[in-house]
Amino acid sequence: MRLVPSIASAAIHCVSVARLGIAVPLLFAAQAACAGDARKPEFLSSPDPAAAKLPFSEAVRSGDLLFLSGQIGTVPGSGNALAQGGIQAEAEQTLVNIRTVLERHGASMRDVVKCTVFLSDIGDWPAFNEVYRKHFSAPFPARSALAASGLAMGAKVEVECIAHVAAPAASASRKR
Repeated sequence: MRLVPSIASAAIHCVSVARLGIAVPLLFAAQAACAGDARKPEFLSSPDPAAAKLPFSEAVRSGDLLFLSGQIGTVPGSGNALAQGGIQAEAEQTLVNIRTVLERHGASMRDVVKCTVFLSDIGDWPAFNEVYRKHFSAPFPARSALAASGLAMGAKVEVECIAHVAAPAASASRKR
């Protein structure tokens, strides 16, 4: 369980702990939380050795938010080959890759609050939406979609997400 749910309540929490004269170990824990130590971003890497060489983190946890780096439709174990079969096959693999990253870091598709979709051809938007609806249900995350030229590895789609998840200590008690 997180000691300090927001910066505004941190001051109240710190004063309350000091007033109550709680045991020294608890006081030190509360002081660390009040100083902001509990809110530092955590940079999360992929267990994939090839991904470890890339100049970005797989995800970053900051407070209750998990920011995923953009995912494309690479097939795991294929040497980073894109899924074959066009936009729908790539979109399917992209969303499966997102699910895998989320689950690896204690989240699920239901925790996603925002997606940004980059398409190499905005004309693929309806086909992408068809696949997207298989992975997300109402209430849908907020979303932006735009066309971008030159996606990594010649991909047709890239998606980045932000998920709202409980702090790591609290995530063990979450039921999905």
